[in-house]
Amino acid sequence: MPEPIDTTTIQERTLNTIQKSLLENDVVEALREIYDPELPVNIYDLGLIYDIDVADNADVLVTMTLTSPACPVAESLPGEVQDAVNQVAGVRDGRVNLVWDPPYSLDRMPEHIQLELGLM
Repeated sequence: MPEPIDTTTIQERTLNTIQKSLLENDVVEALREIYDPELPVNIYDLGLIYDIDVADNADVLVTMTLTSPACPVAESLPGEVQDAVNQVAGVRDGRVNLVWDPPYSLDRMPEHIQLELGLM
């Protein structure tokens, strides 16, 4: 397993492509620990995460949506995601961009999870 990215000197250097990819994978794993309150599926596999952008300086921007604007956790879930991203070793600054376009669709969920939930 690779060593965590040293954050003590992160401002003095930039991440290479491999380090950015490893950091993105760590962020994905952190997001897989956050579950939708209405479905037994984590937010990453549910398809709520549209993009994870890791900048050269280890800033991370997560672009995400919710199942609907009336989602009961619309006010708390983006903050929970931002907190989880900021707890990932190596992330300098994690931010969340909540978007509504394109609107969420169950098609974003992997087929095997749709089958498990009886949606197909």
